[in-house]
Amino acid sequence: MSRPPLPPFSDATAAEKARLAEDAWNSRDPARVALAYTPGSQWRNRAEFVTGRDDIEAFLSRKWQRELDYRLIKEVWSHTANRIAVRFAYEYRDDSGHWFRAYGNENWQFDADGLMERRIASINEHPITEADRKFLWALGRRPDDHPGLSDLGF
Repeated sequence: MSRPPLPPFSDATAAEKARLAEDAWNSRDPARVALAYTPGSQWRNRAEFVTGRDDIEAFLSRKWQRELDYRLIKEVWSHTANRIAVRFAYEYRDDSGHWFRAYGNENWQFDADGLMERRIASINEHPITEADRKFLWALGRRPDDHPGLSDLGF
């Protein structure tokens, strides 16, 4: 299975890869997202270590059961042959109606078929008020005309 764009990445293909990842995560469909990773993909997400598509899918299912109304923006920070570093922010609410914004960085490594074989994520979050939310599009894909992280000053 191949997941273009493929390494080595240019500025344009790294940005495309990041946007495709953002779109998939904004779908909140764990099975869809898991297909972007190798069968043995290794993750570090905060203090949790996950290996393989089945574990990725289970992790994301748990995540999106807790993180409601999830909306994410990713932006390329840097890239090289088969690696991309992105920064991101996302907003969500918990089942008590409290809103949060999380900020983080991810380091991605891809195989020759464009599947992510390694993901290392560092994430911090803080509570926000509903009035402080910035990611206000309808659930799903971020509209092309919605500001990105740099535009929002994040």
